[in-house]
Amino acid sequence: MVGALLSFCLMAVGARELSGEINTAQVMLFRSTLGLVVISLILFATKQTALIHSPRIGLHCVRNGFHFMGQYGWLVGITVLPLAEVFALEFTVPLWTALIAWLCLGETLTLRKLSAILLGLLGVMVIVKPGMAVFNLSSFIVLGAACCYAISHTSTKSLAVTESPLTILFYMSLVQLPLGLLLTLNHWTAPTLQQGGWLFIIGATALTAHFCMTKAMQHAEVSIVVILDFMRLPAIGMVGAVLYGESLAPSLLVGAIIMLIGNLFALWQPKTAVKTLKS
Repeated sequence: MVGALLSFCLMAVGARELSGEINTAQVMLFRSTLGLVVISLILFATKQTALIHSPRIGLHCVRNGFHFMGQYGWLVGITVLPLAEVFALEFTVPLWTALIAWLCLGETLTLRKLSAILLGLLGVMVIVKPGMAVFNLSSFIVLGAACCYAISHTSTKSLAVTESPLTILFYMSLVQLPLGLLLTLNHWTAPTLQQGGWLFIIGATALTAHFCMTKAMQHAEVSIVVILDFMRLPAIGMVGAVLYGESLAPSLLVGAIIMLIGNLFALWQPKTAVKTLKS
């Protein structure tokens, strides 16, 4: 999850640098193209081309359709909303993910897990501050993106049971590439060398982020993984302070501490439970 956190933060910086310069769909097209090339080379170089064949094409399409919509909404939000608002609204994902995983995958929604999620959301509210006017059309777009991400995360958990992370990444790029191309046809902008560099960074970090996330989901319940993803908010706050001179508000630190408590609470196991597992 540390690798996923670092990758997502760097991808957000790249998206911020390109906002207003490169069309959102074009950014996603470059990301999918780079991903497809890299994953294909890895599969051929390691002689794992058999991983391309999957009996679960339908679920791959569902996952990546919702992920495409979520990513598109997230990038749109970055161009019209402050980063703090986008990230705060995006972090409703764990709530939707835990509920969907409970309904679709049969994961247990324990009081401990639900309490951790609520603590995380409380931390987000502390950072956003009560009374902030965030519920406009752009905010609803980001909230819709959060719901799409939740469906995507739940689908990834199901796929990770039988599919290799390379298979999941291959179909992510394969399905989303034509979607990005379709939306880019009438809005193409030739990128400069600097913009091309940021596009490459976005594409590369998208791969590493999803690879790390998929591996994490193979070792933990999906709702626990996404709860840990809350730590992106204080992390991106520190990045903003260093790179863009954004002030590190006390509310950000307080909110981060609340989220950290929630994360530790979600991972904590009573001693009796640990002894039972060992026996």
